[in-house]
Formats: sequence, structure tokens, C-alpha cells
Amino acid sequence: MTDATPPEAQFLPFGAVEVVKRTRFQKIVARTMSANASTIPHVTHHDEVDVTSLDAYRRSLPSERRASPLIYVIKAVVAALKVFPQFNSSLSADGESLILKKYLHIGIAVDGPLGLLVPVLRDCDGKDVSALAAELREVTELARSKGLPMDRMSGGCFTISSLGGIGGTGFTPIINAPEVAILGLTPVQTKPVWTGTEFVPRQMLPLSLSYDHRVINGADAARFARQIGAALAEWGTGAPTA
Repeated sequence: MTDATPPEAQFLPFGAVEVVKRTRFQKIVARTMSANASTIPHVTHHDEVDVTSLDAYRRSLPSERRASPLIYVIKAVVAALKVFPQFNSSLSADGESLILKKYLHIGIAVDGPLGLLVPVLRDCDGKDVSALAAELREVTELARSKGLPMDRMSGGCFTISSLGGIGGTGFTPIINAPEVAILGLTPVQTKPVWTGTEFVPRQMLPLSLSYDHRVINGADAARFARQIGAALAEWGTGAPTA
């Protein structure tokens, strides 16, 4: 087969096919994903955290104040980044230095008809739940209808990719370079949890944390996931994480 041979030619002997041209944006995303996957040593830590108290807290609120669980995960990630600053960093091109960021901008992967976009919510540590919820609604609608300008998708410290509204039990998200970690979410599951005396039903949120093994070790990845769980649990105690 030569370079001039149509790509569908190898399949035609077996039956009918249809060729769909990919958009310019889809091709750019594909190249970026390939580069990130091939140049960053990925490791994915799978865990689950108890969000029973968070779920009860959310249900206690009036419907107009009931933000998506994703908003609370953003706040929990911000809290964890403050405890583990190496997750809020970038590795220099020569690998000699770690650049620690003093700002907290969180990217949220949004799937839509235009392809995968990652709007960045800036200064998430200085915004409350309602402000983040309103901003996320705005950029999600924009991403799914008109697309986003590059300045709304740049400067992120850490990315969250949620399949919570679709399904799954875990996956391996690809790090969004020059970031060093990304958190994947799948739907909350009700599971029996042993208390020491009995099994009780608890709401468990699966986490899939991919990290750059040049920067982050496995023990810190596990601690980071636990810190997210602790921050989420605080919302059900009357002392929510700022």
C-alpha cells in the first residue's frame, strides 16, 4: 500500500465503509494527546472516597442552592493542592527544576459536539460554591455551543475529567501537559462498608488520579486522593473546606 492509496482501501474487500473527515480541532487534540501520552510517564492511582455526608448536605439544601457534586470536588482538589504543592507544578523542559505555582486555576474537561474542550476556572480558592457553579455553567454552555477562545482554556494548574453523568467505574485520564496530574471521576456508587461491627450503605465516589511519575511518587498520589476525600467529608460536618 502506497501513500497515494486511499485509507479505506484496506477495508473495502470486506464490505462497505464510510469515510468521515476529522475536523482541524479534533486533529489538534489527537496530536496533543499522543504527545502527552508518549512523553510523560503516566501512572494512575485508583481509589474511592466516602461522600455520604456530602450527599446528605447537598440534599438538605433548597434546590436552587444545590450545586453539582463536581463543584465540591473542585473545592476539595484546591484544598489538596495547598497541602501537596508538587501537584500544582510543572517540570522544566530540561527536567532540572520544578516550577511551583502560587495560583489555583482548575481545568474542567467538557465533551460536546465541537470535541473535547478544557475551560479553565481561575482563582478557584477565592470563589465560593455558588460562584464556581455559575461560572462552570457559563463556560460549559459556551464550550458546547460556540466553542471557547484559547485564553479561556490556558493557564490551568490541574484538570478534572468527569464521566459521572455517563458511567464507568474507573479510567486512565491523560495528563494535560504542562500540568503533572489529572483527576478522573466516575459515578458515585452505593456500597456496603464495614464499620467494625456491621455493614452500612455508604455513597462511594471512584477517583482515577493520573500523575507524572517523574514528579510525583505513588505514596503521595495515595495521600492526595485521601486528602480529597477528607475535604469532601468536611462539607457534611458543618465545617466545609474554604
